[in-house]
Amino acid sequence: NGNSANDKDAKLDQNCDPQNPFFRHGGDIEGIIGKLDYLQDLGVTTLWLTPVLENDETLKKEGHGSLQAGYHGYHFTDFYKIDKRFGGEAAYHKLSETLHRKGMKLVQDAVYNHISDDHWLYLDPPARDWFHRWTTYTNTSHKEAVMMDPHAAKSDYNVMADGWFTPFLPDVNQCNPQFANYLVQHAIWHTEMYQLDGWRIDTYKYNDPIFMNRCNKALLDEYPNITIFGETTAAAPAQLAYFVESNIDFDIKSNLPGTCDFPAYGAILASLNEPFSWDGGYNRIYQVQAQDFVYKDPNKLVTFLENHDTDRFFSVVGSDMNKYKAGVAWLLTSRGIPHWYYGTEILMKNFKDPTDAEVRKDFPGGWPSDTINKFTKAGRNSAEQEAFDYVRTLAQFRKGSDALKHGKLEQYLPVDGVYVYFRVSDKQTVMVVMNGNDKEKTLDTDRFRTANRVLSEGRNIVTNER
Repeated sequence: NGNSANDKDAKLDQNCDPQNPFFRHGGDIEGIIGKLDYLQDLGVTTLWLTPVLENDETLKKEGHGSLQAGYHGYHFTDFYKIDKRFGGEAAYHKLSETLHRKGMKLVQDAVYNHISDDHWLYLDPPARDWFHRWTTYTNTSHKEAVMMDPHAAKSDYNVMADGWFTPFLPDVNQCNPQFANYLVQHAIWHTEMYQLDGWRIDTYKYNDPIFMNRCNKALLDEYPNITIFGETTAAAPAQLAYFVESNIDFDIKSNLPGTCDFPAYGAILASLNEPFSWDGGYNRIYQVQAQDFVYKDPNKLVTFLENHDTDRFFSVVGSDMNKYKAGVAWLLTSRGIPHWYYGTEILMKNFKDPTDAEVRKDFPGGWPSDTINKFTKAGRNSAEQEAFDYVRTLAQFRKGSDALKHGKLEQYLPVDGVYVYFRVSDKQTVMVVMNGNDKEKTLDTDRFRTANRVLSEGRNIVTNER
């Protein structure tokens, strides 16, 4: 919380209580700017915030039944205002300028699928068909399989695509040409106004695919070097491929360059927690990445161990430091663009029980009243410092590694619980060994020799030993 004066700067929701997990706590852009040195030291190169647009709405009853604020930013009430409680337009300009001055980048979170029912566009729409309306309330099924299923019933497709996310989030009709124009113009305007380097598109699978292709193309035509990736929760690579540039001949070919890699997310968690078997353990991640042939460019997939909608990674691996380090090593060395969720570097943990608020706790040290400051070494215990140092070592190495940024992934079938892969470029070779056993293993490296590879010497990135 960098500026407590803006904590209640709103009309419909003036609640601010750091003790209430469902209300705003005062966090803002000024507070983030004050911690950019911490992020850069950790190895972060790009900042992706949850949406910063205005969410001035009445408290809503989420699935858990408690009244909740739109603190996460996904309930827009104006497409052209930065929420004043985050600092407004001036603070966002300052963030963008400061990031770029430091050689870092800024990704904005887009929501095209829905808006808040307190948005003026819904309260007084230009036309009734700006939103999908049903005779009785119809919730989306969330089942993306009907989008590419050749046998799917049309009614199931309609419910999935046009059903509402919640009763208080009206579903936008992107087939309305005026609303479609409005959304595309909003994306281009924000990119130019705040010099954005990328977009992450929320709830991508619920959007009209023809509209999304148009919006993506408009951004890429204007800004060819921009990064665009979507949130698509499909668990199988063939289904995920429907929403991204792929090598599969779907009826509608997506032009989305990248997307969140949920299949790999599920596979790495299973790899770390399952015993090794014919299909289990590290065979999980091997098999998912073996299906990269469905994607046009798997290196544009965004990999992750957790995010704001999932259980915390350290809890999922049972607070096991060895599993934690293995997962972090995979994230920062495998193919794709790694996404890091705040606090993972200091072992923040919890499950979504009973609500998402449990995995969205404040970072200790971000509020004047905090008695512990984990932004500093003095505020961390020995395990947290060990985790922080490990993450920083790998992340900083990745920043200067040609192989990890641009190299080809070459993976070997896991044998006896050990998974080995290489990242190889013309300038560098990186070898990663992941041991899924509960004891040390001796590795015979003859299997990994090739005509162009010499395994006689190397440097351990973690320990700096040769």
